[in-house]
Amino acid sequence: MAGRCRCVWADMADTDTIAALATPRGESAVALVRLSGPRCERLAAELFGRTAAPAARRATLGVYRDVAGRAVDQCLFTWFAEGASYTGEPSLEIVSHGNPLVVRLMLADLAARGVRQAEPGEFTRRAFLNDKLDLTEAEAVADLIHARSERALEVARRQLAGELGRRVGEWTDRLLQVVAELEAYIDFPEEDLPCEDASSPPARALALAGEWVRAAETADRHASMSGGVRTVILGAPNAGKSSLLNALLGEERALVSPEAGTTRDFITETVTVGPHCLRLVDTAGLRHDAASELERRGIGKTLEKAAQADFALVVLDASEPPPALPAEATAFLRPGNALVVLNKADLPAHPDTDPAKLFPSIPRVSLSLLTGEGFESFRQTLVELLEADGLAPGEDDLVVNARHAEALREGALALRRADALLRRADRPVELAVGEMRLALDRLGDIVGRIDNERMLDRLFATFCIGK
Repeated sequence: MAGRCRCVWADMADTDTIAALATPRGESAVALVRLSGPRCERLAAELFGRTAAPAARRATLGVYRDVAGRAVDQCLFTWFAEGASYTGEPSLEIVSHGNPLVVRLMLADLAARGVRQAEPGEFTRRAFLNDKLDLTEAEAVADLIHARSERALEVARRQLAGELGRRVGEWTDRLLQVVAELEAYIDFPEEDLPCEDASSPPARALALAGEWVRAAETADRHASMSGGVRTVILGAPNAGKSSLLNALLGEERALVSPEAGTTRDFITETVTVGPHCLRLVDTAGLRHDAASELERRGIGKTLEKAAQADFALVVLDASEPPPALPAEATAFLRPGNALVVLNKADLPAHPDTDPAKLFPSIPRVSLSLLTGEGFESFRQTLVELLEADGLAPGEDDLVVNARHAEALREGALALRRADALLRRADRPVELAVGEMRLALDRLGDIVGRIDNERMLDRLFATFCIGK
């Protein structure tokens, strides 16, 4: 992490000792209070009535005693020496019984001893400032905590292991080589620039710009991992939309009735399908002859949700004639973002219900939500479609967040400006190199070679307290 600028905030981190509950609040079997800062070794001795702290990185049983000498709880405590902890500072972890009163007494006692309550994300921020993590790894900590699917968990784990940081390092090395070759030309202008082929400096810089833009496009997948792929369930009344929602959730979340038009508003639920997270929206049935103003308003909401969706499940009743669905609801459907679900396979199929005519290019599955026939095949097909069209990340995909994407796009623009300069007749190489150095700065922003404390404040404020 050479070159990273330490913020003024780091000076405070060098002098303060902080503490926070690192496990969820409420009653539990155990609770973990963590501390970080220069006083941790001394506190490991004082709190448990010892003259010196035990060996580092060894869990020790002891009785926590407050400043008045009263026993608070029997605890396991472990202290970590400077450089050998999560934050890089001397640290102390105290595992007590999970009674909230015990935790409150310990935190109050620590405050009385001059230990400050940690701010959200402050432990991870200190790890970043002490070069234990780069900024991409620090962000991955939050992603790992909030992951709502197996695939999101895997992507966060790889990022925490430094995958994006290593990729940025490779991009940096390649661009530095280009810059070095161009600066050599500045020093020795009698040597002409290499020909415009794939190995020339301008061509290699332009290839990097393309890689960065493609990487930036994965930010949409990061959003899908965070909140779930926005999936709208569309169809005519009584086709089985609410039954499909209930089947995916494994519970009766939406009321099901043979009466048409009973769903007037939309229902939103989050569900895991295979390794992916979906944010399902069950909508009002679509028909032209809505019976009431309330139903018409529900249909309007359906059209609004359809326009915002990443993916659509179009439910058709295979035993009935094909419905006349509004064009506004189906205009955005294409092979990669929709699946036709032919429900009621347990009933005789209507001869006119041919999805190949209604949606000729959209994949389709047949099932019965009443009997469960074909449901597992439907789930597998849904997972395959999500991954095939890039709506959900694949197992080996590099996925960046919105902050990374912004830096990559800005860097790519700088490289393209550099290419345009090098194509001019007068070839202002010095200006082109300046643009490339701007692109290097944008790569530095991704991993944390920055001095923007306000940006760090915003980023780490999204973390939970104790992390």
